[in-house]
Amino acid sequence: MNDQREQLRWGVAHIYASYNNTIIHITDITGTETITLASGGQVVKADRLESSPTAAMAAAKKAAEVALDKGIRGIHVKIKAPGGHNGPMNPGPGAQAAIRSLSRRGLKIGFIEDITPIPHGGCRKKGGRRGRRV
Repeated sequence: MNDQREQLRWGVAHIYASYNNTIIHITDITGTETITLASGGQVVKADRLESSPTAAMAAAKKAAEVALDKGIRGIHVKIKAPGGHNGPMNPGPGAQAAIRSLSRRGLKIGFIEDITPIPHGGCRKKGGRRGRRV
């Protein structure tokens, strides 16, 4: 069993899931060398469908196949939402679907981590003194 673990080549899947698109970027374990990159916009024709779970699954499938061809057998997943001081802090609808699709293609999932940027003070939020009036 110990030699099995040594055969497993790991990579990192960086999944950026906003409400407009889902981008899957698979790199080597250090995160410096890109192995493959796929997005929802590459697999659907209409702009409104880019962020859908279906598009995310198709993009993840495409990325996983290239990664498997290049010898990656296991991946650690890093999910990122737009975040910052104005963006939503929770990932879009494609994040869950992308992970599920990567797993289905036969990639072993290591750890899943949220790397959404969190503001520490920084710029002033939009909306004015009394906030957004609905």
